[in-house]
Amino acid sequence: MIIGGCMTIQAPGMRDQIAAQSVIEELLREQQTMPPRTRFARFRGVSPLAADSVAWYLGAQGEIEVGRILSRLPPEWRVFHALPIGKAGSDIDHLVIGPGGIFTINTKHHRGKKIWVAERAFMVNGQKKPHLRNSKFEATRVTKMLHERMPELPPAQAVIALVNPASITIRKKPDEVHVTDAVNLRRWLLKRPVALAESDLVELVAIIDAPETWTALTAPPTPNLMEQFAAIDREVRTARVRRVSWTLLSFLAVSALVVFVGLPLYQSLVVGAISGL
Repeated sequence: MIIGGCMTIQAPGMRDQIAAQSVIEELLREQQTMPPRTRFARFRGVSPLAADSVAWYLGAQGEIEVGRILSRLPPEWRVFHALPIGKAGSDIDHLVIGPGGIFTINTKHHRGKKIWVAERAFMVNGQKKPHLRNSKFEATRVTKMLHERMPELPPAQAVIALVNPASITIRKKPDEVHVTDAVNLRRWLLKRPVALAESDLVELVAIIDAPETWTALTAPPTPNLMEQFAAIDREVRTARVRRVSWTLLSFLAVSALVVFVGLPLYQSLVVGAISGL
C-alpha cells in the first residue's frame, strides 16, 4: 500500500490464514512419525500416509475445495479461514461475511458416503455424527464474540458444507444449521437476503482480521505450507495409481492363466471324470 508517496507494509492479519491451515499443520506433525518409504515400497504403491494422518489428509482436501469455492464469491463478500477459537485447538473452518450476513462454515469431506439429515440427527453411512451440534456451537461462539463489539449484528448462521458425498437425504431441515453439498454453497450464499450494510461490513472485517480477536496462536505458521501439502498429495496420488496398476496387472495375469492353463486343466479333469465312470 502506498500512502503519501511512501510504501507501507500492511500488518499480518487473520486474512493471511489459508484454507485448511491448521489441518495441514496437524497432518505434517503426524507425518513426522512416519519413517521414509523404501524404494520397493514406493514401487509397490504403499501409501506415504501414517495411519493417523489419513483423516487429516482428507480433511485438508475438503477444506481446500471449499476454500476454492468461496474464493469465487464477489468482492463485497469476505472470507476467512482456520480461525482459532477456544482452548482445545479448535478452529472455524471458514468464516464468511457479506451482504447476506455472517456464516460459520464447517467442512465435512465424506467422499462416496450416504448422508441422512433430520431435525436433530446427522448420519453418515448409518452412523450418527455430532456435526449439527458442533456447527451450532461454533456459530453461537462467534455470535457471542462479535456481539461484544457490535451488539446490533445479526447472529452467525451455521452451515455444513459436504464435499463429494454419494447422496444427501434431508428428512427434515435442522432449524439452526444449513446442510448443503459444497457445490451449491456459493449459489446459496448469494441468494441470502441483505442483512448487513457496507459500513457494518467494513467494521466487521477489521474486527475479524485482528489477531487479538481470536485465540492467541501458540506458534508461527509453518512456511511453505501449501507446497508441503502439495508434495504429500502428489505422493498419495502416485501411490494410488501404482496400487491400481498392480491390481489390474494381477487381474490380467490371472485371466491369462485361466485362458492358457485353466482351460486345458479343465478339459483333462473332465476326461478323467468320464473315464472313471
